[in-house]
Amino acid sequence: MAIFAASAALILSQPAAMARTRPHPHHVVTPVAAQQHAANATWVGETGKASYYSSRYNGRITSSGQRFSQNELTAAHAWLPFGTKIRVYCQATGRSVIVTVTDRIYSNRRILDLSRSAAQELGIIRRGVAKVSLTPV
Repeated sequence: MAIFAASAALILSQPAAMARTRPHPHHVVTPVAAQQHAANATWVGETGKASYYSSRYNGRITSSGQRFSQNELTAAHAWLPFGTKIRVYCQATGRSVIVTVTDRIYSNRRILDLSRSAAQELGIIRRGVAKVSLTPV
């Protein structure tokens, strides 16, 4: 019995076992570096790739606690405070839209996830992903 308890304690102390009990990296609250960015009042914008939410997310609760609607002009951003309004300009189509940040995105490839309505305004539904520029409103 003591051998079983000792081996169980040894297994539980291993990083692989502990990794299963840690929250998934996508569900972790924004890191300190991201909070410092959010507190930085000199943010003038950024450029990168944006995509839009799949329809399966419609009706789900976002990180801000609001229910996601693909019919509203909303977006997910890594660190901008919830409620921040930003202008999203699509370089390929020459169109822009103002969206409100209501969720978080955890991606190394994209800087923004848009609601379907916002993606339609920008004309990127067929493309799926487009290069965009973000500026504060």
